[in-house]
Parts: sequence; C-alpha cells; structure tokens
Amino acid sequence: MPSLTEKPEVIFDEDDLPYEEEIIRNPYSVKCWMRYIEYKQNGAKSVLNMIYERALKELPGSYKLWYNYLRERRKQVKGKCITEPVYEEVNNCHERALVFMHKMPRIWLDYCQFLVSQCKITRSRRTFDRALRALPVTQHSRIWPLYLRFARNLPLPETAVRIYRRYLKLSPENAEEYIDYLRSVNRLDEAAVRLAAIVNDESFVSKEGKSNYQLWHELCDLISQNPDKVKSLNVGAIIRGGLTRFTDQLGKLWCSLADYYIRSGHLEKARDVYEEAIQTVVTVRDFTQVFDRYAHTEESMIAAKMETNAEMGQDEQDDIELELRLARFEQLISRRPLLLNSVLLRQNPHNVHEWHKRVKLYEGNPRQIINTYTEAVQTVDPLRATGKPHSLWVAFAKFYEENEQLDDARTIFEKATKVNYKQVDDLAAVWCEYGEMELRHENYEQALRILRKATAIPSKKAEYFDSSEPVQNRVYKSLKVWSMLADLEESLGTFQSTKAVYDRIIDLRIATPQIIINYGMFLEEHNYFEESFKAYERGIALFRWPNVYDIWNTYLTKFIDRYGGKKLERARDLFEQALDGCPAKYAKTIYLLYAKLEEEYGLARHAMAVYERATEAVETDERHHMFNIYIKRAAEIYGVTHTRAIYQKAIEVLPDEHAREMCLRFADMESKLGEIDRARAIYSYCSQICDPRMTPTFWQTWKEFEIRHGNEDTIREMLRIKRSVQATYNTQVNFMSSQMLKATANATGTVSDLAPGQSGVDDMKMLEQKAQQLAAEAERDKPRPKDKILFVRSDTSRSELAELAKQANPDEIDIDDEDNDEEEEDGEPDEVQLEQKSVPTAVFGGLKED
Repeated sequence: MPSLTEKPEVIFDEDDLPYEEEIIRNPYSVKCWMRYIEYKQNGAKSVLNMIYERALKELPGSYKLWYNYLRERRKQVKGKCITEPVYEEVNNCHERALVFMHKMPRIWLDYCQFLVSQCKITRSRRTFDRALRALPVTQHSRIWPLYLRFARNLPLPETAVRIYRRYLKLSPENAEEYIDYLRSVNRLDEAAVRLAAIVNDESFVSKEGKSNYQLWHELCDLISQNPDKVKSLNVGAIIRGGLTRFTDQLGKLWCSLADYYIRSGHLEKARDVYEEAIQTVVTVRDFTQVFDRYAHTEESMIAAKMETNAEMGQDEQDDIELELRLARFEQLISRRPLLLNSVLLRQNPHNVHEWHKRVKLYEGNPRQIINTYTEAVQTVDPLRATGKPHSLWVAFAKFYEENEQLDDARTIFEKATKVNYKQVDDLAAVWCEYGEMELRHENYEQALRILRKATAIPSKKAEYFDSSEPVQNRVYKSLKVWSMLADLEESLGTFQSTKAVYDRIIDLRIATPQIIINYGMFLEEHNYFEESFKAYERGIALFRWPNVYDIWNTYLTKFIDRYGGKKLERARDLFEQALDGCPAKYAKTIYLLYAKLEEEYGLARHAMAVYERATEAVETDERHHMFNIYIKRAAEIYGVTHTRAIYQKAIEVLPDEHAREMCLRFADMESKLGEIDRARAIYSYCSQICDPRMTPTFWQTWKEFEIRHGNEDTIREMLRIKRSVQATYNTQVNFMSSQMLKATANATGTVSDLAPGQSGVDDMKMLEQKAQQLAAEAERDKPRPKDKILFVRSDTSRSELAELAKQANPDEIDIDDEDNDEEEEDGEPDEVQLEQKSVPTAVFGGLKED
C-alpha cells in the first residue's frame, strides 16, 4: 500500500470513467465521492483507500468521509498482530482526522478505543486527556465511561486513582463507584476517607439507593474490620458519632466499635465498650445483639487461651488467668436477666411489673431489695405508670413486715398514703392494706384508727371522679375503704358506731345493694327489725330497677317472715310498690311471693287475682310456666272446674306450641270429668293450629279419644277436619316447595331434576314443575261425590256385626290410620253399600282411609 506522501499509480477501468467524469464535474460533492466509494467497496483495498484520500484532499472537513474512512482502515487491520506497522499507519490517519475533527467525540472515542486495543497505555491515557481538553465539558460524559473502564484495567492502581480524582471533580455524585474501586484494589484508607466524606455530606444522594444509615454501617464495618489499614480517621469518634445520630440502631454500631478494638488487640478496651453498651441500650433487640457478641467474644478468648496452654504447656500463672476468664464469663451469663430487666426499665422507667421482676431477681439479697424498692418508688410517676403503682409501696411495706420491722412498714404506708395516685382505688388499696397489716398483728384499735382516718372528711371536699383534685380529697367516698371499716366495726366496734358507718355510707350515696342488705341483716341480728326495714326502704329509694331487685326480694321475704299475716295491708302495699315499674324479667319471683302471702294469710280470691296479673306481667317465655302454677293452685283451692276459664285464657294468649299443650291438658281434664262434647270441641278448636304433617301426636291423641268415646259419625267428622286442616296448610305449596328445594340443594349441592349443563337459572322452572306435581296429587286425592264408603263384612249382617263388636268391646272402635277420602267435599258421607266378601270370619274394619 503506498504511503500518504507518495502518489500511487492510478489505473482506471472502463467502468470507472463515468464516476471519474462526475467527480471532475463536481469535485466538492460528497454524494459523488460516496457513490464512487460504494462502487469500489468490493475492489482492492489500496484503490479504495486512494479514493478516500483523494476525496478528503478535496473535502478535508467532511465528517462523513472521515468517519467511514477511519472505520474502513480499522476494519482492514482487524485480527492482525498489534506489532505490525500497519497499526501505526491507521493511528496516523486518526491523528490527521483529528486536525479537522477535534470537536467530534465519536472520532475521539473510536481512536481511544483503538489505542486501548493496541495496549498502548501511556499513549491511550494522553489521548483521553487530549480528548477531554479538546471537547466541551458538556460532552465529557461520553468520554469518561470509556476512560474509567480503561483506568480500572490498568495494572497499577495509582494511575486509576489519579484519573478517578479528576473525574469526581466533575461528577462528585459518583463517589460510591470510586469507593468500590478503592476497596477492590485494597486502598482502604482512602476508601474510608471518601466514605466518611459522603456520610457527612447531607446533600449527597446515593445512586445505588442506599440510605445515610446504610452508608454509616458500611463505614463502620470498613474501619472496624481493617484497623491496621485505616490510619487517617479517628475510628472511635466516628462510631460514637453514629451512636448519637442513629439512636434506633445502636446494637450494630456498638458491636462495630468493640470489633475495632478487638482487631486492634485492645481486648480490655473492647470489654469496656461491651459493658458500656449493655448499660446504655434501651431496646431488647440492641441488647440481644450486644450481649450475644459479648458472650461470643468471651468464649473465643477462653478457647484461644486453652489452645495456647495446650500447645505451650500450662504453668500457674496461665491457670489463674484462665480461671479468671471463666469466672468472668459465668458472671456475665448469670447477669443476663438483670441486665435485660435494666434495659426494659430504661425503655419505660414507669413499668411497675418490671420493677417487681427486678426485686425477684435480687431474692436473697435484702440490701439490694431495699435499694430496688427505694429506687422504684422514687422513679415511678403514678400518673404515667404502667400497672398499679400502689403495689410497689404495698410490697415494700410487706417486705419490712416479713422481716419483723413493723415500724419501718408503718413508715412506708404513711408515705404511700401521701402519694398523688392517678386513681382513687390505688389510695384506697393502700389504706386497706395498711389496716390489714395491723389486723394480722392483732392491733385492732390501730386498724380501726387507720380506717377512720382514711374515711374522715377532708377540709376540701371533692367529687369521686373529679380528676382535677388529688386523690386524698376524694378517698372519703371510696366504697372499698368504707366496706372494710363497716366489717371492722361489726366485729370490733359497738352497735352505734357500726350503725353510724352504714348510715354515713348511705348518706354519701356510695352504697351498693349488697351494702344495704348487709345493713339490714346487721340490724336484724340485733333485733332492730323496724330499723332494718327502714334501711331496706332507704336502699330502695337509692336504686332503680334492676339493681333494686335484690333489696326488694330480701325486704319482702324478711317482712313476711317477721310479721306473717299480722300486717297484711302493709305487706300488700309493699308488694304493690315493688311491682310498680318492675320489669317483666324480675316480676315472676315477686308475684309468686305475693301469691304465697295471700294464700297463707289472705284471701284465696286475692291469690287468684295475683296469679292472673302474673300471667300478664311476666316475660313471654315464662307465661307458660306461670299458667301451669295458676292452674295447679286454682285446682287445689277451688277445684278443677274453676280452671276452665284459666285454660281458655291460656289458650288464647300463649303461642301455638304452648297453646297446643294446654288444649290437650284441657281436653284430658274434660274427658275425665265426663264432658265428652266439651273435650271434642276443644280438640276441634286446637286442630286449627295443628298441621298433620308436623304434629302427628295431637291427631293420634284425638283419634284415641274418639275410639274410646266416639262413634262413626264423630270419627268421620275428625277425619274431615283433618283433611280440611291439611288442605289449609297446603295452600302455601309453592312456598313449601321452594324451601324443600333450597334445603335439598344445600345438602347435596346438586339438583337431580335439572338437565345436564343447567344450573340455578332453572330454579323457577323446577318450582313450577313441583307445584304442578303437588297440585295433580291434590286433585287425585280429592274426594268425589259418587265415591262409595265400603265396609268389609262377611255373611253376618251389619247390625249383627256391630252388636258383636259392641259386646266384645263396647267402648272401642277399631280404625286404621288412613284418611277417608270416600266422602264428599263438604264432609257429609254418601250412600253406604255393603258388599259380600269371601272372608271366612267377619272383621269390622271401621272406616277405610285412602
């Protein structure tokens, strides 16, 4: 190939003449040259290069010609050895191109990449620098990626480091890439410095999406794991700065600091760091991380010491040091529950439950227990406490009591009564515990004095629920303290003092129904019966239903037991007062007590009136039971005939389920009295609420009744009524069919009548089919006017057969269980025919049901 300075010998083919003529006519037309080049593309490379050179001589500023020419020259040397001189010729072509194309970044990129492929490091670096100087800064972003990739592949990192430093002046946001490179080439000191810089830069935004906290952890891990390589930073100050900055993730930072000292060989300093950490962390997670790392470190140190002793032989000094390490490790493990409790208390110093747990951890060490209780009662704020803050004071006093230091226990209780608790119940519990302690030691007068002091009216009264006032001004209304004082006065005080306590409780309007009942029973025990009744009445005035129920029940019972029938009018007035406004739920007991009073001491008609009122006043579910009692008492007092009106009323007001039972009992009573027609009328009335399919028991009972007491006509009438009732219930056939289909579908999940592939869309069609089927069955079973009622007989005449049956059993007529459909629709029997059957023995089969 001729050099650029020599004029190559030009040989034209005949086919080249048109292109040459066109070039002569238009020597500055790029299109003419490109058509000529395209035509010669598959020819000799020297000819092609010569045409490019001729074109560039005419058009040296054409980017298109230069770009295609350089690409062609690089393609020609591809795959050849980089030591051949042809590579240098291509490099010279690039240099000539850059004389005119120095503002074209693509030319620079191709040239730099070509030099890199030739492994010309210095020339490549200088060319990259020339490109950065030649191109405007807005196009540097196209050069730097290739330049950095070239730098990362250099054998010596110093050049790459210098290149990266220049690069970060233009793009400081890519510092993470530089840090990763430094870590890969083991230049950790500068990596740590750079990482610390971006951590402290609040405006830095990680391109990898890392948070500032994650960068902190990377820095801590880097400097703690490489203490011998990181010399430019104060590791302790950096990690402690992180401790103050990231207070919710302290465990890892403490472990990193301790790890730094361990790798630096300062084991005692690392132990101090662990101790400081477990004494300052405030979350269980951080404590667990630090403690586990601490224990693992101690184990590793013990194992290393044992291996050293095994290799080098043991002496006395080594044995002592090993024993010391073992003892330190055992103490650390034994301290864990206490340390964990300290963490929870630092997290919430007002957690009463944790303070109690801390006392249990010191069990067997009285001095530490006292110190713990003292610290607890001084630290816990009752208004912010979690749990019952008074329990700490009570437990503190009981501790002194168990150790027979009653004076100290009294001192604790006295201080506890002056604490401003959040709830009145807390202060009341302290007073009660104080009194119980004195009772346990048989200081009865002292216990009374304490509770009287607790219930004394303060100089400034306050309502019980007025939270703006301290609890000391509200505890005088605490029922807990008053109840204990009342119990003590009953046991230890006088009658007058006890009565005064109960009266004071009622005056303060803090009494409960049980307090009222206790007061009444107390007065009754001392034979102050009228006073006890007054106490009940005062309690009744305080409460409303249903709270007053127990008081009324006790009052009425006690009054009847006391006076019986002596003060009957007064008792009646009391019952009327109790029943005035009494809810139906509680009326039954009072009405029964009222009726019992009238039966035993009053008039029977009054008792019956009370029972009648009770059947209307009690709950619907209890009316049935009330009617039973009413009927039973009326029968015992007036006789069974007096219960007819009660039965009638019960049947009218009770629901069908209970009315049906009442009808059967009523009919049974009438039949026992010989009132057969009355009983039959009752059965007929009850039949209207008895569906034959749902209540077969009723119809069986009526059937048995007619067999014993009826005749053919009555039996026919019963069967007619049965069919009529069943037809009445069949009027809802569509509704019943839909319910049956729904139940079947729910049970099986399929419907057999549907054709394959059909679903719930055809439910209405199925209902129509079912309705038509049931209607057809009803039409088929419908009695027809000309049907005959047949009796099975033998040669014996009907009258003779009936006489024989009457002689055999005059009270019974045998019928089978089938319906008689051989009557007319209005129930009147048609003409009776007797047929002669070839039966050897005559049997009266009764009415034949279809």
